[in-house]
Amino acid sequence: MVSPFGTVLIANRGEIAVRVIRACRDLGLRSVAVYSESDRGALHVRLADAAVEIGPASPSESYLNLERIIGAAQEAGADAIHPGYGFLSENPLLAEACLAKGITFIGPPAEAMRAMGDKVRARQRMQEAGVPVVPGTDAIVDESAALAAAREIGFPVLVKASAGGGGIGMRAAHDEEELRAAITSCQESAQRFFGDPRVFLERLVTDPRHIEIQVLADSRGNTIHLGERECSIQRRHQKLVEECPSTAIRPDTRQEMGQAAIRAAQAVGYVNAGTVEFIESRGTFYFLEMNTRLQVEHPVTELVTGIDLVVAQIKVALGEPLPWRQEQISWRGWAIECRINAEDPWHDFQPTPGRVTAYHQPSGPGVRVDSSLAGTGMVSPFYDSMIAKLIVHGDSRDQAASRGRRALREYLIRGIITNIPFHAALLEDPDFLQGRLTTEFIANHPDLLETAGEWRDRQPQNLAHNSGQAQHVAAIAAAIAAAK
Repeated sequence: MVSPFGTVLIANRGEIAVRVIRACRDLGLRSVAVYSESDRGALHVRLADAAVEIGPASPSESYLNLERIIGAAQEAGADAIHPGYGFLSENPLLAEACLAKGITFIGPPAEAMRAMGDKVRARQRMQEAGVPVVPGTDAIVDESAALAAAREIGFPVLVKASAGGGGIGMRAAHDEEELRAAITSCQESAQRFFGDPRVFLERLVTDPRHIEIQVLADSRGNTIHLGERECSIQRRHQKLVEECPSTAIRPDTRQEMGQAAIRAAQAVGYVNAGTVEFIESRGTFYFLEMNTRLQVEHPVTELVTGIDLVVAQIKVALGEPLPWRQEQISWRGWAIECRINAEDPWHDFQPTPGRVTAYHQPSGPGVRVDSSLAGTGMVSPFYDSMIAKLIVHGDSRDQAASRGRRALREYLIRGIITNIPFHAALLEDPDFLQGRLTTEFIANHPDLLETAGEWRDRQPQNLAHNSGQAQHVAAIAAAIAAAK
């Protein structure tokens, strides 16, 4: 039996912490923010009903410190924890610690996290549940076994971390020489980032799209899907632009993928919001992984379905049944999200932390901005470079893209360089506008940087132009942080 709660601690920072605080306020719940030393003046700290400092700027000593998160919840009298995304959000130890302390975890059971967190184990579970998976292997034990498996699967192949996600460590190999190097590289990355050097192989799907399905499940056995999101616009396996729906998915395919996602969730006893990711090519799709948390790109689904996913998460955690049946879910219009990052596109997208000296975010019909900024302030060098999400909605994809271009022209961020011009170039690109997308889109469109530079030069008020200035600001920010 789920116990009701009245105070939610948000174990995160930035725009997602702000998003959860707003959902709590909509539901009449008290919110508690946590913050590191470098986030004392952050927007999420100012918006929450209470705030607890949890340590130095380093994530390992603050936002990733499980004991301090639980201690903060106890200190603030929080009887629930929402993990957001990133940090501890997919760590089953947090869910277990909440259970041990009588705190409601607003997320899936620890067992479901573990089942989907191990990619090899997840592949096996999905095959048993009748969910299509890319031809591949279990965890490989040595190089000779990998070479034999690759010959059987057929080159090219992908080498992936068994315990990983987000594309970290993933390497493609087109022959045996590349495979040897890819295994070594992936194993080293897997050990460094996940503490687990195991890797496995999958066939490399050509001309792939990255399509994900949003699912919701309650504690009473009800599971529904909210359709697909197109996430193919990526750079080094990190998403930049997402949209809902996808130009590649017909209604019958949406139904087929949605039912596969539901089977995937039910196979591991999933509860709360989650995302099942697929690779799609020429009408065929395969299971990739399941993200056992809220996604960065959840707003595009919210705008098209009209369902507040964060409120739904909290209500499920309160023990309420889902108020929708699958046949009640409908999709209206089109939504596109651009991740606004403090990065320099003309210098290999290096992070550009520093002080924002002027800030104005766009508005108007069909425009939503989820941001960690509400004015001037520091962008910390210690955390992810994403500072906002621009989400636009229209009756059609063309209208959504047009509103996106309008909104990007209205953005004003001075003091640091951002990727706003790169997004503007994307939303003007003929192939993008025609929906001709694959995960190699950015690599296959090197002219985007030139177009972004031309757009930047036409919009001098929008951002600092000189990358040397951005590097200077970043150096100052790092020096200030190191002196604290």
